[in-house]
Amino acid sequence: MTGGQDGPLVGIRVLDLTRLLAGPYCTMFLGDLGAEVVKVEEPGIGDDSRLWGPPFAGGESAYFLCINRNKKSLGLNLKSDQGIEILRELAKQADVLVENFRPGTMERLGLGEKELRALNPRLIYASVSGFGSDGPMKDWPGYDLIIQAWGGFMSITGMPDGEPTKVGVAIVDVLAGLILGQAILAALFARESLGVGQKVETSLLEAEVACLVNWASNYLVGGKISGRFGNAHPSIVPYQSFRTRDGYLVVGVAGEAIWQRFCQAITKPELADDERFARNPQRVEHREELLEILEPMFLARDTAAWMKLLTASGIPCSPVQTVDQVLSSPQVLHRGMVVEVQHPTAGNVRMAGIPVKLSRTPASIRLAPPLLGQHSGEVLRSWLNLDETRVADLKNQGVI
Repeated sequence: MTGGQDGPLVGIRVLDLTRLLAGPYCTMFLGDLGAEVVKVEEPGIGDDSRLWGPPFAGGESAYFLCINRNKKSLGLNLKSDQGIEILRELAKQADVLVENFRPGTMERLGLGEKELRALNPRLIYASVSGFGSDGPMKDWPGYDLIIQAWGGFMSITGMPDGEPTKVGVAIVDVLAGLILGQAILAALFARESLGVGQKVETSLLEAEVACLVNWASNYLVGGKISGRFGNAHPSIVPYQSFRTRDGYLVVGVAGEAIWQRFCQAITKPELADDERFARNPQRVEHREELLEILEPMFLARDTAAWMKLLTASGIPCSPVQTVDQVLSSPQVLHRGMVVEVQHPTAGNVRMAGIPVKLSRTPASIRLAPPLLGQHSGEVLRSWLNLDETRVADLKNQGVI
């Protein structure tokens, strides 16, 4: 574990009714910041991502382990009347509820935002779905791959002469989780002055459209629909990968001062004076002509030689590293981005660390990713003051 109990969200209680990636990533973010997160799972089944493997460690998938730390697992059967009633009682004690069921599901269970906020006016009720809670596509299933295709990411990802390609990680799920977490924090802040909670919602589609950034703006402002650029940039040149003698090098010449230094570093100062390449708009216009000069030049040396030469002149550049190289690099380790957590069945589990550092109220890892139903009794005792006999009865009846 990495720290104590002094995060900025200490004292905040979160009911986590999410599965898979977007919702769990959001609630892990809240847990890292100190919130008490109770992950509600169907007894005997649990989050689908528990089975997304191999690899597995101690019976748990690596996928589940990476997004469910700092949570307590409550096995609760929401197909039973008693399970629904317990959830309603838990909602009375919660500050935040996060769910990612298909739109309308929580309402059919009697657990919609209006019903629960009638019980607890201070509740922040947060939802994330594939396409949104209303509109003509609200009932479409919304896995990350589907949204990457529908929302435009795949059309702009991949080599120009290749097929449309998804991003290597489920990036829309991650973006939606982060956006929802940010909105929850804003709602908690607003509650301090309003005295009441509110509904917070996003969808994978809305997160993706918002993150189209310059690609969306190029169309909305200039009516320009661009194809795939591979590792190049539609509006900056040179800003891409180049093949070297032994691999690949990424170079980012994102300003005119860098361009001037770049031309000097590669001993081609004449390029800076060439009217075709003097400023970025001209370099974009004459992209192919410039690449005809640069591509064979980069092939003449290996990646390490280019790194040494370009970094000496302050040119942003990088080799294309593999995941194992990244996770063993001195900078990543120095910044605490690989941590170890003691898990009850998997033993010592390594995982990616916390990406935010707060100087006075640091985030921390206090709990390993939970076993299914590991904390059912603890949660019901501490949140609802149920005694051991009542907890045992609920377990015998299959409610927990």
